[in-house]
Amino acid sequence: VQLQASGGGLVQAGGSLRLSCAASERTLSSNVMGWFRQAPGKEREFVAAVRWRAGSTYYTDSVKGRFTISRDNTKNTVYLEMNSLKPEDTAVYYCAADSVLGTGRSSYEYWGQGTEVTVSS
Repeated sequence: VQLQASGGGLVQAGGSLRLSCAASERTLSSNVMGWFRQAPGKEREFVAAVRWRAGSTYYTDSVKGRFTISRDNTKNTVYLEMNSLKPEDTAVYYCAADSVLGTGRSSYEYWGQGTEVTVSS
């Protein structure tokens, strides 16, 4: 499974961005799509995840109410709509895929290349 992330950029605090992650295919081994982020000097952390078939979603507490993960099964694409962005959301955002849901980096087998999000204050 190949993943292609896009949509990052520079935005002011309070603004919005939408990230996209296009998957080359959907298989049982990529039933869960997740977004992670890594800020400079920090560990990569879980942001959100969605199951392709059920559509169930999961979020880390710091983004609940601001970020929305969704999927378009017809396009094999997962989105991360980010609203009310804060400077602390600045990071490289990665999409990932695996067969089961997890919040740890090691839980995901497939990774995209990352897209950079910078939120200015």
